[in-house]
Amino acid sequence: MASTSITIRIDENLKKQAEMVFEDMGMNMTTAFTVFAKAVVRQGKIPFEITANVPNPETIAAMLEADKMLKDPDTKRYNSFTEILNEAEADYVSD
Repeated sequence: MASTSITIRIDENLKKQAEMVFEDMGMNMTTAFTVFAKAVVRQGKIPFEITANVPNPETIAAMLEADKMLKDPDTKRYNSFTEILNEAEADYVSD
């Protein structure tokens, strides 16, 4: 069977991490994607469940807290990150 090439764009770190996993399994990237493509054809679908990124309860709580702080007129506001650092440094020096 004749082979053909495909080109995909992928985050560099993700590529390196995937290559390490594939290497542990005795495969290279080409073999891994061939296995994936064959599974797609055989099953007629993506061979795993794809779901939305749903935040965990801790993240949801943090998001709600941030929203509450944004709506609170008494929450201290800063105009820049430098302003935050200067205040943190002043607090540190005074302790």
